[in-house]
Amino acid sequence: MILELSATIAIVMQDRAPLHAAPAASSPTLTSLWQGDVLEIRGERAGYLKVYDYRRERGGFLKEDTVRVVGLTESDAAELLAVLRFLRDTPGSEALGISYGAAYLKAAPAAAVSAEPLDAIARMAERLADQASGRAADPVVAAAHVEVVQQFGIRMKSFERQGRMQMCYDGDLYRRVLSQTGASDEERARAALGLTRTDCIDPNLGPVPRAALGLTRTDCIDPNLGPVPRAAVDEEREQLLETINEEKLSPLLRSRLHARRAGVLAAIAFEQAHRREPAAATAQRALNEVLSVHADELGDDRRAEYQDAMLRVGAMRWAAQLRPVHTGFLALTVAPGQPGQTCVTLKDSRQPKVAAVAQRCTYGIVWLASAQSFAQDQALVLAVQPLESWRELWVFHARAGGWTVDVLSPGLNEPEEGYVDFAGFAPGTRRLLLAREVKDHGRFRRRFEELRLDDLALVHQASTPELLPDFGRWQDVDWRRESFALR
Repeated sequence: MILELSATIAIVMQDRAPLHAAPAASSPTLTSLWQGDVLEIRGERAGYLKVYDYRRERGGFLKEDTVRVVGLTESDAAELLAVLRFLRDTPGSEALGISYGAAYLKAAPAAAVSAEPLDAIARMAERLADQASGRAADPVVAAAHVEVVQQFGIRMKSFERQGRMQMCYDGDLYRRVLSQTGASDEERARAALGLTRTDCIDPNLGPVPRAALGLTRTDCIDPNLGPVPRAAVDEEREQLLETINEEKLSPLLRSRLHARRAGVLAAIAFEQAHRREPAAATAQRALNEVLSVHADELGDDRRAEYQDAMLRVGAMRWAAQLRPVHTGFLALTVAPGQPGQTCVTLKDSRQPKVAAVAQRCTYGIVWLASAQSFAQDQALVLAVQPLESWRELWVFHARAGGWTVDVLSPGLNEPEEGYVDFAGFAPGTRRLLLAREVKDHGRFRRRFEELRLDDLALVHQASTPELLPDFGRWQDVDWRRESFALR
């Protein structure tokens, strides 16, 4: 992973360090160097080092106080490792830390290299990729640091997600950590977490919508649609996470591991249901994993991982429900529609001469166990899940002498993650009670709403149900017990 280095090098310590044409501050600036840039030393003059930058194929003069001269002999390895240990947990110093890590791997004998430096470099590469994805205070600096570390074989992959570019470390050193027989449980756990990030899966892998396939069997996907089906990626992620022994992990890593397993299992449960295979057992495992997370152990910087897992499992919770399908005056039936479609038909036993009072088709998964009538059988709700982490609510309701079907989504923007739950009905005010959770451009939002049943217009909304009077009296008992919106 390292470029060829001479026995002594200079590592740039500052961003935007000017490389001059002559050993004088007044001389023209040839280019700006960034922390972590590695230079060959070719001389010294008047407080300046004469250097050559192989990355840019350019020589010049650099002030001595902007660099650190580093030896690459075996005797220098201990000092380089000490600096690497210091920098690995210093935000903003990732490029510098990776340069020192590369220098250590060059100086240390191959037999003496443990999993520790590989783990440290991989963690810094992952943080740097996150910064380059828009989480850095200065995106220009983050992009420059990515270019610096590429000279050491650190590879990044990027793709568009939700209208912005996502950059991810390719995980090569994490794989090397897992292959090290002496790697600690914590190092192995960090490697597994680094290799199983959901946001680092290429969205082009799928799952491919049934509408695009024109098929009902996902095992008939055209191989030209992508080299690796998304289902295979999730199976590999689950197997990797299952190899990690959590007994000796810190509380933080243990909770992160449970949260990651929960999200992966929720994805697998969706894929099983999409293939019309039993998914209840997998969905229940996902529920158990997310309930094993201790949120107070994650801290503010890792709480988003828990929220992400809760949202994904919350969207899939109906897969674990085995309660009987709704019975009463209103009855739902499902049947195949166009290739890949499921058509839902609503019948009203009070209108025996009418074959169906309402019908709607979808390429998503219809969770019949979620069907529930209310308003004296003048309305019925049904959960439908078109995407792995996106669950909508269909509202069948009588209106102007007929029936209509309205679809309520978790949010208004492009689907990322979210779900909407039926939370109850207030008969006196004829208000539908809803709970919505959504992830929109990386931010998690939860809100509780009261809608008029007649036209589904928003009446009230709040961040907690306690602020809405109808929730206190009319919220659904099953929703209160099973929903993730109250956790």
